[in-house]
Amino acid sequence: MQTFDFTTLTAVCSDIRAHWLPSRLEQVYQRDRYTISIALRTLKQRGWLEISWHPQAARLHIGDPPPRLPDTFTFSQQLVHQLGNLALVAVEAIAPWERVIDLQFARRPGEEPLYHLYVEIMGKYSNVILTDANNMIITAAHQVNQQKSSVRPILTGQPYETPPSLTNATPSLSESQQRWQERISLIPTAIKRQLLKNYRGVSPALVQSMLLAANIDPETNTDTLTPQDWQRLFARWQEWLQALAEEKFQPAWTTEGYTVLGWGGIEPTTDIQELLNRYYTDQLNQQTFSQLRHQLTQKVSNLLEKLWLKAQTFEQRLHQSDQADEYRTQADLLMTYLQKWKPGMKEITLPDFETGKPVKIALEPDKTAVQNAQYLYKQHQKLKRARAAVEPLLAEVNAEIEYLEQVEAAIAQIENYTTTDLQALEEIREELIQQQYLEDQEYRSRSHSETTDNFHHYRTPSGFEVLIGRNNRQNDQLTFRIANDYDLWFHTQEIPGSHVLLRLEPGAVPDEADLQFTANLSAYYSRARQSDQVPVVYTQPKYVYKPKGAKPGIAIYKQEQVIWGQPQLVSG
Repeated sequence: MQTFDFTTLTAVCSDIRAHWLPSRLEQVYQRDRYTISIALRTLKQRGWLEISWHPQAARLHIGDPPPRLPDTFTFSQQLVHQLGNLALVAVEAIAPWERVIDLQFARRPGEEPLYHLYVEIMGKYSNVILTDANNMIITAAHQVNQQKSSVRPILTGQPYETPPSLTNATPSLSESQQRWQERISLIPTAIKRQLLKNYRGVSPALVQSMLLAANIDPETNTDTLTPQDWQRLFARWQEWLQALAEEKFQPAWTTEGYTVLGWGGIEPTTDIQELLNRYYTDQLNQQTFSQLRHQLTQKVSNLLEKLWLKAQTFEQRLHQSDQADEYRTQADLLMTYLQKWKPGMKEITLPDFETGKPVKIALEPDKTAVQNAQYLYKQHQKLKRARAAVEPLLAEVNAEIEYLEQVEAAIAQIENYTTTDLQALEEIREELIQQQYLEDQEYRSRSHSETTDNFHHYRTPSGFEVLIGRNNRQNDQLTFRIANDYDLWFHTQEIPGSHVLLRLEPGAVPDEADLQFTANLSAYYSRARQSDQVPVVYTQPKYVYKPKGAKPGIAIYKQEQVIWGQPQLVSG
């Protein structure tokens, strides 16, 4: 992920000063443990200033409105309590070349600030700190006690101290090329490392784009650069400093991310705030998507392994209970042929009642024939009771396995990040929390009323709409809320997969191509995606039921017809 560097910060603050000062602070909302959004209103517009102290994506820019969910964080409540209805009157750097911004709040423009909100963008040490006019700390996003840092503790009630000053050289437009070149070529090594090591304000992304704009390989050693190379690079260096001095920036998308200097730009944009908001939102969402998918996959896989083991144990106990009738038969034989028993016998062979074949019966030598028969009757009763107890337990475990295999199939279908797929994964996580398979840790759940309907959409050859659920919650919504009497409901036969709905108008009749197309989709969005042919059932929605107490996504059906789906024909 591209670092929100000094150049980007300067460009963003310049834009905020031009378009968002002065503005009234109306609301503060904390999105997550690292990010707050501040609602600002000017005479012309209203927007949300997003401030984040995320270890990999600390930043400051105008962002999206927050979701309509309760804010349960205390930091945002403390901020709105102190700053509510005050005016943001200034956005200043605390010192040249520092990535710390002072947001100043006063009753009205022109008055002395009553509060300072310091935004420190410093990688894993990033923080947001509120102080009063005398720079006494009121609250901080991240409190730092003496044990964590003896150099710079950040505690409520203590005076705010600025971060330790950087020791690198300060870039300057007045510095000559000779002096600049001497400084970065003192130790022969890769040019990109020397630029990063010797000067303030530079970042890996800036150096990379600067060197490529100068047509120099970033790994080139300083002692192999030609005079022409040095001249081109110094021209770009000065171009950078000029842009900072004049606050003239050229935001654009690049193949790797973004630039605010135009270097390597493939898609220019006039709105730097939208550029940064889109980039960091997508990057963080992609990171969240990958982590969440891995977390859910591992959790469901572990749960299934335990359940399979449990089911195997129950099946073994049922298999043992199958011997119940054998014990009763042996006991009956023993009671019938008491006269053949002799004291001290360890086993006896008697003819079977029906077949006449010899049946070998193990005996306890210290017990009589009647006592041995009583023992066998007791074993018969014990195993019968075990079957009565185990069968419902096995049914319960198998139902759980069926449910979790359905969840596993849904996660497997969500392979690559998109906003809608992230929402689908989040819904799966909330579902697992509600079903008590996951703990609700630092996760703000989406309310039931906010279930998304971002189903997969397709059109059959005749133009009929096909809707496909991305998870169990969407499956239930499709089958039991959206489906009407004219639609057709599809699902892979006894294979975990999505619920699929072929939408039909009254009187419309799908032809074979439409049915086959929908069956292919049903097979594709199931665990049998890699197969050549998959049995798919379809029926009218009125013949699809949810068993009482069944988990999300579970349904039973009747009056179904079978069609063979071919998942390999679906292009994805």
